[in-house]
Amino acid sequence: MKPSAQKVQDVLHAQGFTNQVVELPDSTRTAAEAATAAGCTIGQIAKSLIFAGKRSGQAILVIASGSNRVDEKQLTALVGEKVTRPDAEFVRSQTGFVIGGVPPVGHVRPLRTFIDADLLDFAEIWAAAGHPNAVFRLTPDELVQMTGGEVVALKVTPTG
Repeated sequence: MKPSAQKVQDVLHAQGFTNQVVELPDSTRTAAEAATAAGCTIGQIAKSLIFAGKRSGQAILVIASGSNRVDEKQLTALVGEKVTRPDAEFVRSQTGFVIGGVPPVGHVRPLRTFIDADLLDFAEIWAAAGHPNAVFRLTPDELVQMTGGEVVALKVTPTG
Protein backbone atom coordinates (compact mmCIF):
# COMPACT_ATOMS: atom_id res chain seq x y z
CA MET A 1 0.00 0.00 0.00
CA LYS A 2 1.26 3.49 -0.82
CA PRO A 3 2.54 5.33 2.29
CA SER A 4 -0.16 8.02 2.06
CA ALA A 5 -2.91 5.40 1.81
CA GLN A 6 -1.36 3.44 4.70
CA LYS A 7 -1.42 6.64 6.77
CA VAL A 8 -5.19 6.91 6.22
CA GLN A 9 -5.65 3.23 7.11
CA ASP A 10 -3.65 3.74 10.30
CA VAL A 11 -5.70 6.82 11.27
CA LEU A 12 -8.97 4.94 10.71
CA HIS A 13 -7.83 2.05 12.91
CA ALA A 14 -6.45 4.43 15.57
CA GLN A 15 -9.90 6.07 15.72
CA GLY A 16 -11.50 2.65 16.22
CA PHE A 17 -12.97 2.23 12.73
CA THR A 18 -12.72 -1.03 10.78
CA ASN A 19 -13.03 0.49 7.29
CA GLN A 20 -10.48 -0.89 4.82
CA VAL A 21 -8.52 1.25 2.39
CA VAL A 22 -8.32 -0.30 -1.07
CA GLU A 23 -5.99 0.66 -3.87
CA LEU A 24 -7.58 0.41 -7.29
CA PRO A 25 -5.88 -0.05 -10.65
CA ASP A 26 -7.74 2.94 -12.10
CA SER A 27 -7.57 6.57 -11.03
CA THR A 28 -10.06 7.88 -8.49
CA ARG A 29 -8.87 11.49 -8.85
CA THR A 30 -12.29 12.79 -9.98
CA ALA A 31 -15.72 11.86 -8.65
CA ALA A 32 -16.63 10.26 -11.99
CA GLU A 33 -13.43 8.18 -12.03
CA ALA A 34 -13.92 7.18 -8.40
CA ALA A 35 -17.52 6.10 -9.02
CA THR A 36 -16.50 3.98 -11.99
CA ALA A 37 -13.61 2.40 -10.08
CA ALA A 38 -15.68 1.74 -6.94
CA GLY A 39 -18.77 0.55 -8.83
CA CYS A 40 -21.14 3.12 -7.32
CA THR A 41 -23.01 6.25 -8.38
CA ILE A 42 -21.28 9.63 -8.56
CA GLY A 43 -23.54 10.85 -5.75
CA GLN A 44 -22.02 8.22 -3.42
CA ILE A 45 -18.54 9.72 -3.77
CA ALA A 46 -17.62 11.86 -0.76
CA LYS A 47 -15.27 14.31 -2.42
CA SER A 48 -12.99 16.31 -0.13
CA LEU A 49 -12.63 19.91 -1.25
CA ILE A 50 -10.34 22.42 0.43
CA PHE A 51 -11.29 26.08 0.57
CA ALA A 52 -9.44 28.93 2.28
CA GLY A 53 -10.86 31.84 4.20
CA LYS A 54 -9.95 34.90 2.14
CA ARG A 55 -9.19 37.05 5.19
CA SER A 56 -7.95 34.45 7.70
CA GLY A 57 -6.22 32.03 5.34
CA GLN A 58 -7.77 29.22 7.37
CA ALA A 59 -8.23 25.92 5.52
CA ILE A 60 -11.81 24.65 5.38
CA LEU A 61 -12.75 21.09 4.39
CA VAL A 62 -16.00 20.50 2.56
CA ILE A 63 -16.97 16.88 1.99
CA ALA A 64 -19.49 17.03 -0.83
CA SER A 65 -21.50 14.48 -2.76
CA GLY A 66 -19.71 13.80 -6.03
CA SER A 67 -22.74 14.89 -8.02
CA ASN A 68 -22.99 18.31 -6.32
CA ARG A 69 -21.28 21.65 -6.80
CA VAL A 70 -20.60 23.59 -3.60
CA ASP A 71 -22.46 26.89 -3.23
CA GLU A 72 -19.60 29.17 -2.19
CA LYS A 73 -22.06 31.88 -1.07
CA GLN A 74 -23.59 29.45 1.44
CA LEU A 75 -20.11 28.39 2.58
CA THR A 76 -19.15 32.07 3.01
CA ALA A 77 -22.21 32.59 5.21
CA LEU A 78 -21.28 29.55 7.33
CA VAL A 79 -17.65 30.52 7.91
CA GLY A 80 -18.25 34.25 8.23
CA GLU A 81 -15.81 35.32 5.53
CA LYS A 82 -15.38 34.97 1.77
CA VAL A 83 -13.72 31.77 0.64
CA THR A 84 -11.36 30.99 -2.21
CA ARG A 85 -10.17 27.82 -3.94
CA PRO A 86 -6.48 27.59 -2.99
CA ASP A 87 -3.67 26.17 -5.08
CA ALA A 88 -2.27 22.64 -4.85
CA GLU A 89 0.61 23.67 -2.57
CA PHE A 90 -1.79 25.17 -0.01
CA VAL A 91 -3.89 21.98 -0.07
CA ARG A 92 -0.83 19.80 0.47
CA SER A 93 0.56 22.03 3.24
CA GLN A 94 -2.76 22.09 5.11
CA THR A 95 -3.74 18.44 4.68
CA GLY A 96 -0.56 16.51 3.93
CA PHE A 97 -2.19 15.07 0.81
CA VAL A 98 -2.33 15.90 -2.90
CA ILE A 99 -5.46 17.10 -4.68
CA GLY A 100 -7.35 14.05 -5.93
CA GLY A 101 -6.40 12.01 -2.88
CA VAL A 102 -7.42 14.22 0.06
CA PRO A 103 -9.20 11.98 2.58
CA PRO A 104 -11.75 13.11 5.17
CA VAL A 105 -9.31 12.22 8.01
CA GLY A 106 -5.61 12.18 8.82
CA HIS A 107 -4.71 15.77 7.98
CA VAL A 108 -1.57 17.45 9.30
CA ARG A 109 -3.73 19.90 11.30
CA PRO A 110 -7.37 19.95 12.38
CA LEU A 111 -9.67 21.44 9.76
CA ARG A 112 -13.09 22.99 10.18
CA THR A 113 -15.26 20.50 8.32
CA PHE A 114 -18.64 20.71 6.61
CA ILE A 115 -20.45 17.65 5.24
CA ASP A 116 -22.93 17.87 2.36
CA ALA A 117 -26.33 16.80 3.73
CA ASP A 118 -27.04 14.92 0.47
CA LEU A 119 -24.46 12.27 1.47
CA LEU A 120 -26.80 11.18 4.26
CA ASP A 121 -29.25 9.90 1.63
CA PHE A 122 -27.01 6.91 0.90
CA ALA A 123 -26.52 3.65 2.82
CA GLU A 124 -22.84 3.63 1.87
CA ILE A 125 -20.44 6.14 0.39
CA TRP A 126 -16.82 6.13 -0.78
CA ALA A 127 -14.06 8.57 0.15
CA ALA A 128 -10.51 9.21 -1.03
CA ALA A 129 -7.83 7.51 1.04
CA GLY A 130 -4.73 9.64 0.66
CA HIS A 131 -3.73 8.74 -2.90
CA PRO A 132 -5.41 9.25 -6.31
CA ASN A 133 -5.90 5.46 -6.60
CA ALA A 134 -7.01 4.72 -3.02
CA VAL A 135 -10.52 4.83 -1.54
CA PHE A 136 -12.48 3.41 1.37
CA ARG A 137 -16.13 2.55 1.87
CA LEU A 138 -18.02 3.99 4.83
CA THR A 139 -21.46 5.02 5.99
CA PRO A 140 -22.58 8.64 6.26
CA ASP A 141 -22.83 8.18 10.05
CA GLU A 142 -19.21 7.00 10.15
CA LEU A 143 -18.19 10.06 8.12
CA VAL A 144 -19.80 12.38 10.64
CA GLN A 145 -18.24 10.47 13.56
CA MET A 146 -14.72 10.31 12.14
CA THR A 147 -14.57 13.95 11.03
CA GLY A 148 -16.71 15.74 13.61
CA GLY A 149 -18.03 17.65 10.61
CA GLU A 150 -21.14 19.80 10.58
CA VAL A 151 -23.84 18.48 8.24
CA VAL A 152 -25.16 21.32 6.10
CA ALA A 153 -26.95 21.99 2.80
CA LEU A 154 -24.21 23.32 0.52
CA LYS A 155 -25.11 22.35 -3.02
CA VAL A 156 -25.77 24.84 -5.75
CA THR A 157 -29.48 24.71 -6.49
CA PRO A 158 -30.78 25.41 -9.99
CA THR A 159 -32.62 28.68 -10.48
CA GLY A 160 -35.33 29.60 -12.89
